[in-house]
Amino acid sequence: MQPNTLYYGDNLSILRDYIPDESVDLIYLDPPFNSNRSYNVLFKDESGHDSEAQITAFDDTWHWNMETERIYTELVTEGTQRVSSMIGALRQFIGMNQMGAYLVMMAARLVELHRVLKPTGSLYLHCDPTASHYLKIVLDTIFGPENFRNDITWKRSDTHNDAKNRFSAISDHLLFYVKTRDYSFFVNRVPHHEGHLTNWFNNIEMTDGTIRKMTTEELKTGIVPEGARRFSISDLSSPNPRPNLMYSFMGYPYPAKGWRITKEKMDLLHKEGRLLFPNKQEGRIVKKKYLDEQEGIVVGDIWTDITQLRAQDAERLGYPTQKPQALLERIIQASSNPGDLVLDPFCGCGTAVAAAEALGRRWIGIDITHLAISLIKYRMETAFPSIKVNVVGEPETISSARHLAMTDRYQFQWWALSLIRARPVAETTGKTGKKGADRGIDGVINFIDDRKGTAKQVIVQVKSGKVQSSHIRDLIGTLDREKSPIGVFLTLEEPSREMVKEAAGAGFYRSELWNEEYPRVQILTIEQLLNGARVQMPPQYGTFKGAKRQQRDDGSQQLGLLDTE
Repeated sequence: MQPNTLYYGDNLSILRDYIPDESVDLIYLDPPFNSNRSYNVLFKDESGHDSEAQITAFDDTWHWNMETERIYTELVTEGTQRVSSMIGALRQFIGMNQMGAYLVMMAARLVELHRVLKPTGSLYLHCDPTASHYLKIVLDTIFGPENFRNDITWKRSDTHNDAKNRFSAISDHLLFYVKTRDYSFFVNRVPHHEGHLTNWFNNIEMTDGTIRKMTTEELKTGIVPEGARRFSISDLSSPNPRPNLMYSFMGYPYPAKGWRITKEKMDLLHKEGRLLFPNKQEGRIVKKKYLDEQEGIVVGDIWTDITQLRAQDAERLGYPTQKPQALLERIIQASSNPGDLVLDPFCGCGTAVAAAEALGRRWIGIDITHLAISLIKYRMETAFPSIKVNVVGEPETISSARHLAMTDRYQFQWWALSLIRARPVAETTGKTGKKGADRGIDGVINFIDDRKGTAKQVIVQVKSGKVQSSHIRDLIGTLDREKSPIGVFLTLEEPSREMVKEAAGAGFYRSELWNEEYPRVQILTIEQLLNGARVQMPPQYGTFKGAKRQQRDDGSQQLGLLDTE
């Protein structure tokens, strides 16, 4: 296992084949929610608007099939007694349906994630109310109910106007579990919000020691007299009976259930001037908490200060399930130390690994599509220019490329396009989701070639089977139709002489901006690309939405994301 690595493939197999026992410090997973949706990657056009072209990234509908039955049998026969009983009961209760299949596949992965987690490690499972209650049963069984820490509610958005027959769904859940009681946790704090300051820190201690309530104007502006200190009061009475802490102090009787602190501590607070003594008939001794000494509000289990990404947000990369980086940074800061290893087994567009890198953690990401792996790789290389991203599972030889082509031609196509950083184009039509014609275009590379900043495109076609000269003629026809200056033909097989001749006959494209000539039609084999060959073209300026350079904790670059298009 090597840190800072992306693994292509089924995360169940990757976990079993590559990730050792007790090697990971923090796991964050955001698995598909079984919402019967096909998630599509939306790419931006040159104007910054969503393109109608979409690429199906994954279909999160789970079905009970032979693979589900095999995993279920494995859990029953090879799992612990607790796991075996739990999964059997869920099958009997829920049935052999989509939800049942989802829970079987998740249970198998959570068993492996428990195995690879260090005794000091933590796991956060991101889900929605569709299956969170079932997933908590699975997690209680595998991790133990005593290791449950929080069911965090993330208020991701404001209410919607389309809620007709139920309350608007605006939240997700983060189920937080630990491996043992010996785990890392660091309290998160956020700045005081205006309402909190108004409601709680509404007292002033003047420089002469007098105390008064803040005026309406002072509360509104936050401006207090020079040298004055805002404070709130903290009750010192115990919420539970404390017989050993029942003592009188300065003539004040003890509360019915005793004090929270010892008499020695009370003496110290009094010497420091931190106690407030109200009229004995009106109240008890309270502690003053000065605003200028507070680090902020402790983050609780309801998160309302981080919103989901919107279409116009610069951070958005176009991936359907992308989460805000601030959300992942909070989790990583709370449950790991610098240098720790963070694992995301459903890494999507890589927000967890980007946040881990920015915070000085090592990371591992796993995804089942080459499209996601390519997106993350480009994101990390753009955001952190000095980084070396390792990729495991991508073809490195012609034989492995042939195997991928035979196994899944779409995965082969996405992988081939990633070799030249070309953006895939329409596999489906946006509004209908139905199969659409690709118009002879599998991918595009954007570039600018005049002083007005006009966007132009290199058109790319990918072939994994037998090729012939008619394919080159078709590509030339597509170039003419689309008025594109350059076409690239990627092929797994060697081109024939006639193909090379047809390509040469297409002539050259002269760049106005760079004053260079480039072959109008270029044939590149997968073998050539694996050996370092590249497209001859003017410098490209944006294919995928890119990431702004980010600052690691060592200050080497700055934080944030932007669109490079």
